[in-house]
Amino acid sequence: MSKDFYTILGVDKSADDKEIKKAYRRLAMKYHPDKNPDDPDAESKFKEATMAYEVLSDAKKRATYDRMGHSAFEQGMNNGGFGNAGGFSADDLNDIFGSFFGGGTRGGFGGNAGGGFGDIFGEMFGARNSHGARANKGADLLYQIVLTLEEAATGCKKQITYSTNINCDSCDGKGAKSASDIVSCPTCGGHGQVRMQQGIFVMQQTCPDCHGTGKKIKNPCPDCHGEGTQRKSQTLEVSIPAGVDNGDRVRLSGKGEAGDNGMPNGDLYVETHIKPHEIFTRNGADLHIEVPVSIAVASLGDEVEIPTLGGGRLKIKVAEGTQSGKLLRVRGKGVTTVRGGMQGDLLCKIIVETPTNLTSEQKSLLEQFAKTLDGNNGASAKKKGFFDKIKDEVKDIFD
Repeated sequence: MSKDFYTILGVDKSADDKEIKKAYRRLAMKYHPDKNPDDPDAESKFKEATMAYEVLSDAKKRATYDRMGHSAFEQGMNNGGFGNAGGFSADDLNDIFGSFFGGGTRGGFGGNAGGGFGDIFGEMFGARNSHGARANKGADLLYQIVLTLEEAATGCKKQITYSTNINCDSCDGKGAKSASDIVSCPTCGGHGQVRMQQGIFVMQQTCPDCHGTGKKIKNPCPDCHGEGTQRKSQTLEVSIPAGVDNGDRVRLSGKGEAGDNGMPNGDLYVETHIKPHEIFTRNGADLHIEVPVSIAVASLGDEVEIPTLGGGRLKIKVAEGTQSGKLLRVRGKGVTTVRGGMQGDLLCKIIVETPTNLTSEQKSLLEQFAKTLDGNNGASAKKKGFFDKIKDEVKDIFD
């Protein structure tokens, strides 16, 4: 191997660690023997790239290489070894080789990768039980439930019905008519894995005969047909805590899909969605309500009665001269949050209603009233204040 390591990886001599790692990952995925079974040159290119990365990813080795070139590493190259994997961390190899198999490893790589990768790659195919057979926790399920604002605020109990895979009652999840009908898989010897030679690598893969279970069933259960699980409808009562909001989830442990080979069931997540309310809107712990008042009440002031969530009523004081859009806060009449127990408020937005369909007498009275207004009250005062501000700003510009 006489080609320059930088040339092999396609990077400049000034490349940083990130660029070197990225270049190697690209070449490793391109030339890996598993992805190029019919290309005899792929393995040698893969080994070239790996050796280049081994040296250039290690600061000390890279410095030596920059000073002395290939001569400092000829012995290791001639022996065809990779030392201690050239500074590959577990994360490096997990990232690189995980791309070939659809995901990262569970157990990671040991410090010496030169002694064969069989045991290492075996970890890439899921958790395994004490006998080496593949086993998976049951899948989690999501159930979406719709609540009224009152139910979400005060909490409630809801009955839900959903379908899931549960352990077969007839065979207790074993998949066989009797325990004696379950035997070790002859292909993998009960390990759930078979070894496969690919170039310089010896890899462990899921047994194609037992699909990783390590077992074969001679006489399958007639009810579940050897699956060990059955699809059934489940009905549960769910306790919804007070204060839940849109998107909150209640977790029911072990109520999801059944696990296999003794692994636990998955969980059921009940996700809450709140129906729009006719009167109130919610913002976190606070409730909002629009309170319509007449122009007389807004001008003169008075007490008005408003509803509360849950059917009660209370009175709020509207001050004299209250403008439309004014927010009045009623402490502690909002929602208590499910996390932290914070008590929200009720925010009342005053909406001043303009009278319509006036009689001739009402119009006459309003006209008389309008004539009594001066620059110190009503709309004319706001109008005057607006133009005064414009005059002041223009004056500032030209002064």
